[in-house]
Amino acid sequence: MVKEGYFFGLPPLVLGGSVILLHWYVAAAVFVVLALFVFSFFRDPDRVIPAGPGAIVSPADGRVVVVTEEENAARPGQRVSIFLAIWNVHVNRAPASGTIAKMNYRPGKFLAAMRERASFENEQNVFTLSTESGEMVFKQIAGLIARRVVSWKKAGEQVARGERIGLVRFGSRVDVWLPKGAEILVKVGENVKGGSSLIAWWPAKRASGESAGKSSAETEAHLMGSGKRS
Repeated sequence: MVKEGYFFGLPPLVLGGSVILLHWYVAAAVFVVLALFVFSFFRDPDRVIPAGPGAIVSPADGRVVVVTEEENAARPGQRVSIFLAIWNVHVNRAPASGTIAKMNYRPGKFLAAMRERASFENEQNVFTLSTESGEMVFKQIAGLIARRVVSWKKAGEQVARGERIGLVRFGSRVDVWLPKGAEILVKVGENVKGGSSLIAWWPAKRASGESAGKSSAETEAHLMGSGKRS
């Protein structure tokens, strides 16, 4: 469990214990259940991280709600959006190894994270990650209930694939944008796990400009040997 869980979970647990002394058993049960829910929300399980080069992993647990072509800074590419329900693990992870070239906090609205507009209008942290394959972008996006995006990293820091980078509290959304040439491996409706589910294959480029990777089928077979896709 991440440390924020103690900050939010201990007060209702203490209140529950206190009202038991007053024999207010129903109220005590409500506070204890609330505390247990908060502790569960902030859980932080370990994950098996795929080790194959070119693997892009999900930055969060949740359900894929969008896979679409989209430009970013006039560069053609594709966006994958993942919705985190309130019962999902909310610790976010780096989708690839690299250096955080830029990290921008954007204040905004708190629309329901399922809505397409949330990707553009809601409060969010935007990470530009420089990798061996090039630059990619991923976002932590607040939702209707999640009113706080939290990053544990800063611009200029290096991250490893699957490394913990922050969280969004109480229901949210994450977006991953990859440039043209990356192969998306997930579809709308699929459930993914942060750090362990493969969402794309994006091999580094040789000096000649040709892909250094294998075919997608060979690549996925290799990666499945070192970590689960979902």
